[in-house]
Amino acid sequence: MARALGLDFGTTNTVLALADSGATTHSLEFSSSAGTTDSMRTALSFMKDAKLGAQALKIEAGQAAIRQFIDNPGDVRFLQSIKTFAASPLFQGTLVFARRHMFEDLMEIFLKRLQAYAEGNWPGEVSRLVAGRPVHFAGASPDEKLATDRYNEALTRLGFPEIHYVYEPVAAAYYFAQSLKSDATVLVADFGGGTTDYSLIRFERVAGKLVATPIGHSGVGIAGDHFDAKMVEHLVAPEIGKGTHFKSFDKLLEVPSSYYANFSRWNQLSIFKTTREFTDLKSLVRSATDPDKLELFIDLVDHDEGYPLYQSISATKMALSASDEAEFNFSPLGRGGKKMVKRTDFETWIADDLARIEGALDDVLTKTNTAPDEVDKVFLTGGTSFVPAVRQIFNRRFDAGKIESGGELLSIAHGLALIGESGDVEQWAA
Repeated sequence: MARALGLDFGTTNTVLALADSGATTHSLEFSSSAGTTDSMRTALSFMKDAKLGAQALKIEAGQAAIRQFIDNPGDVRFLQSIKTFAASPLFQGTLVFARRHMFEDLMEIFLKRLQAYAEGNWPGEVSRLVAGRPVHFAGASPDEKLATDRYNEALTRLGFPEIHYVYEPVAAAYYFAQSLKSDATVLVADFGGGTTDYSLIRFERVAGKLVATPIGHSGVGIAGDHFDAKMVEHLVAPEIGKGTHFKSFDKLLEVPSSYYANFSRWNQLSIFKTTREFTDLKSLVRSATDPDKLELFIDLVDHDEGYPLYQSISATKMALSASDEAEFNFSPLGRGGKKMVKRTDFETWIADDLARIEGALDDVLTKTNTAPDEVDKVFLTGGTSFVPAVRQIFNRRFDAGKIESGGELLSIAHGLALIGESGDVEQWAA
């Protein structure tokens, strides 16, 4: 009987893997109104349903949450990328139909929906849960203890008797190491939605057993979502009033940039909609020098266009991974929502983020006194690893034959489950 459950609670996607007898694992499958899948978007939707009673809500997660949101415009409270709030002391909950939900409430609700979707596939007996965590949580000033406390509270509510935390790149490294044919020093770069994490580990086979010696870790709270935000900043924000002004008595002031910082984080738009800042933005229309742009901004927020915007931005970013130029198309912007984007421009926009990602790589190599030619294998995982400018960081530093990729959605969860089943989970715990 399987004993260990691996949980990769990701910014964009969540995967659960169960350890079988021996050294094998399988992903849990989830069946919802949106179909059957072994990975779930980390998203929640809440909608009032008269059939359930005056106070009850119809709650969906993952792809079903997206479907409910799209099918019921204006009636659904939609939340994405819950993980980005884990380490933020500023996040003190969000109102969902007049009821405040803290981070741990949202994480618990999300995982309970996954449990319901799994139905008979959800394991009846699990001796331990091994959950992944980033080396550094997302956010400007992340509080790692706060994040861990919030994780603990949510996971304890689900009744797991034993909970361990392992750095996400360590889990990915363990998964990758199962295929090694000889002893090797492995560098794993895990590019999530909110964080980029590195782990350097020495793997050796001793009496047929995989033995590992952790060498070092590093990370930075920058990844795919930051690239998306830069695209929104340059392609969308100018169309909705960034850089325009409003009159205040006898002064002409610029519309606060903080409004556009909120807008560029598509996962925060539903939070922004309930804040005092959004109310203040509405009040500026009457005194704005370009009121039409601010009204468009307000309409996009009021009509919950965050997810459609995310889809358009992601499609453009993906196309730029394969071509030197791609079209951005977001019809709610009107005439300003269709334009061509050059890869060179995109790489200029994310240059500072790329520098910090490479700086974290320098950090792990410097702290461990490891030269690039001493690394035997480099394993890249996560969707952002497909961005050519990101891949070039590693092509410049390491021989091409050392670089491998794969398991973009599954490697962490399966590595966590294997570690949980290994018998020495404490050695791997963060």
